[in-house]
Order: sequence, then structure tokens, then C-alpha cells
Amino acid sequence: MNMWNCGPDVMDALLELIISLAASNGKHVNSCLEMLVRNFTPPYSFIVLSPIVSQRRPIYAEEPLAVIYVENMLKLESGAIGEFVRSTMLMGLMDMLIEFDVEIGWDDIFQDDSSKGIFQMELENVEEIADYDEEDGTEVLSILNTKLADIYRKSLGGNSIAEKLDSLMVLTFEHLESCKDSGRLVEVFEHLLVSFRITVLTAYKSKFAQFVMFYACALDPKNCGVRFAMLLSDIFVCKEYPLPFRMSAVAYLASYLSRANFLSAPLVAGMLKRLVDWSLEYCKTKGGEMSPTSHGLFYSACQGIMYVLCFRMKSMMDIAWFKSHLLLIEPIFNHKLSPLKICLPSIIDEFCRQAEAACLFTSSEEFVFNYLLESEHSRAFGGMERLDIFFPFDPCLVKKSDRYIRPHFVYWSMVRPPYDDDDEGIIDEDVTEQELDLDVSKMSMAPWNSMAYWIQDGLEEPRGIPARIRPSTSPESL
Repeated sequence: MNMWNCGPDVMDALLELIISLAASNGKHVNSCLEMLVRNFTPPYSFIVLSPIVSQRRPIYAEEPLAVIYVENMLKLESGAIGEFVRSTMLMGLMDMLIEFDVEIGWDDIFQDDSSKGIFQMELENVEEIADYDEEDGTEVLSILNTKLADIYRKSLGGNSIAEKLDSLMVLTFEHLESCKDSGRLVEVFEHLLVSFRITVLTAYKSKFAQFVMFYACALDPKNCGVRFAMLLSDIFVCKEYPLPFRMSAVAYLASYLSRANFLSAPLVAGMLKRLVDWSLEYCKTKGGEMSPTSHGLFYSACQGIMYVLCFRMKSMMDIAWFKSHLLLIEPIFNHKLSPLKICLPSIIDEFCRQAEAACLFTSSEEFVFNYLLESEHSRAFGGMERLDIFFPFDPCLVKKSDRYIRPHFVYWSMVRPPYDDDDEGIIDEDVTEQELDLDVSKMSMAPWNSMAYWIQDGLEEPRGIPARIRPSTSPESL
């Protein structure tokens, strides 16, 4: 007999009967206990519940219904049976976000002149922002918000799928905040990492869903932030992963290291060192001539190194042990595989300008500092998915979600390249010489062990958001 098929009054009466029967005669105790145990859980328990919830995701429902559905998924994740359904709920949520994301075509997003470099296009989006007023920073923030709102309107305004995705991402962000408050964020993040590796990493058309990972890392940089960077670098160097996975991983890593303002300079340097070491070893062991298709992973790594240094050159040059290591990149770019003829020209051009100003190369005359036209080789190494122009953490163009991302994000307009003669900036005095001289070659590459190293040895520097930032400049951490 199944007690769950009975109404509440009948169920209560049946329980009383079972208890009385067991008390009246000892020979009925075993039978009564077996019946109670069989009815511990309802017939349709979490084992059946999880796939039903996942399969019935309202992909084509209107926004209010989709929001209600996700709210209930997240309640299950954090509720009494969360231990049993957490993985399914979170993976189902990420799958849902990705399904919405890939439905938004690039044609729906406002595109600038494709002949312009990626840095120039981003800078033009905020070029109308007024100069910072030392007495009152509200003017610049107001103009920034107005400008960004105009960009949203031109790009995704009125796109029902984008608006639905935006609302669900905000709901997810708020859930992550509650997880942090309850001390569950690291546990939840592990499940998100599994979903990221299976679903998001290979969704090359994903434009916004990956910011769930970014925001979780921003909420807990010392744990989630380091863990995410280590996972991406581990995937990149691991030969067991397919080539597209590894190329996508290094694109994610480069974009993440460049855009996340909550990552410490020593951590960024450690990740860059791993890319540089891998590239040097590749140059030693791989022969042949320049070939975008045969050496796509190598060119992805080179472009990743250049992209991060475009954002972080000044802070990397300030780290004593890493400044000397940066000199090792010269033979990489001088190699006969010719990465400076393959990678994206706008990145090459900006990187070479900064490298020349920073005296990074000992023989700068060997480098041509103007690669203005995209070549067939450049287009080839990215493959059909154009991984050569894949920057997954470019500015978030969904309006409500961006309000959560923006305080943790580095915009190109904030970067102070070394060729900028203006020395004004915000000096971070928290970085001691002792910290900068620590050698990350001691770092274990196992994700959690590496994370413990960075935290326990004090390499994680506290990073706050400056109260006032001049839009045309950047914090010293950049």
C-alpha cells in the first residue's frame, strides 16, 4: 500500500494504525517498520523529478513564464533536496541560457566598421564621455550610463530573446549572491564548472551566458576566480582535449585575464608564464613552416599572450621576476612559424606599439610594428568558427546583466598603455617587493593545489574598485 496516494487525513489515520498495530503485538513490528520505510519518499522522488524538470524547460515560453520556471529550478537547487538535484538543476539552467544565447545572431548586435581594430571600436563607444571632475564624479557616471543605454538600444533593443536571456541571467546572478551569503558558492561553482566544460566552452556562438561564470568569480576571486583560471589553463595544455576545446580555452583565458579587474597581478603573471612556457616548448619541438591550420593552437596561444599584455603590460612590467621572463617571448615571435603574420592584425599592432614603448624586445628593428590588414592566414587559423576573433568576455551588451558585470570589468578606455606619456594614475601601494619577487615556478598546476598556493602564500592582493576612475585612464593594476 502506498501511503502517498492517500489524502492527509487518511494518511494520518493510517500512520496511527501502523503505530498501534506494532505496539499491540511484537510479531507485527517488522512488517510495520518495512511499510514505513517503503513510504519514506513519495513515489515520484528526486530521481524522477530531475529529468522531468530539465526536459520541460520552457524554451519557447514568454519571459514571465520562463522566469517563474527558473525561479523554481533554483528553489529546488537550494532547498531540502538540493543535494540530490543540484547538478541537474544548474546544468539545466546553463543549457537553457545557452539555448537562448545562440538564438541571438550576430546580425542582431550593432556592428561597427569591420575595418577598424577591436580596440578602436570599443574605445569609440565611450569617446563622448566627459572628463572626470575631481569635485563631482556623478556627471561622468551619468554620461556613461546614457551612452551605454544608447549602445544597448542600437544593438539588442526590442529583441525578445535577448531580453528573456537578460532577465534569466539577472536571476542567476542574484542566486549566486545568495549562495555566497549562505557559504555555498564554492560548492555551486564546482557544478557550474562542469556545465561550462561540457556546454559553454564549445558553444562558439555564445555571447552572454558565459558571464555567469565571470560574475561567480567576481563574487569570490580567491576561490572561484583562481579556480576558473586554472581550469582554463589546464584544458589548454592537456593533450587529451580536442583541438577546438583547447583553442577555445585559451581564448577564454586571455579574455578573462584581460577583463577581470578582481584578479591579482601575480595571478595574471602566473597564467601568462604558463602560456609563454608552453609556446617556447612548442617552438623547440615543432618544425615546419608557417601554417595556420597545422599550428592553430600555437597561434591561439600567441594571440592570447599579446591580448592580455595589451591590457596588462604596465602591471606585468612592474613584477620583477616576470619582467625578465617577458624577454623570453621575443624568440617566440621571431620563430619561423611567424605568429606576427598570422594573428589578428589589430592585436598585433597594439601589442607591438606597447612592446616597443616598454623596450620589451632587445632587437625591435626586426619587428614590423604595423599590421593593418587582415590576411588570409589570419582568417585561416581560427577555422570555421573564427576562433581567431573569439573574445568571450568582450563588453556585455545585455542591459540588466551589465549592471552586475560593470563594477568588475576592465574596459579598453581604462587601460594606460606604456606609450601614454601622461603618468597620472591610481597607484596601488599594497603590492610589496616581497610579493613581486615570489617565483610562481613553484606553483603546482593541479587546480585546487595551485589555488591554495596563491592564497596561503599571500599572493592574492586585495583589489577594490576605486571610488573615482577617469574614463580615459586606468588603475595602476592595469
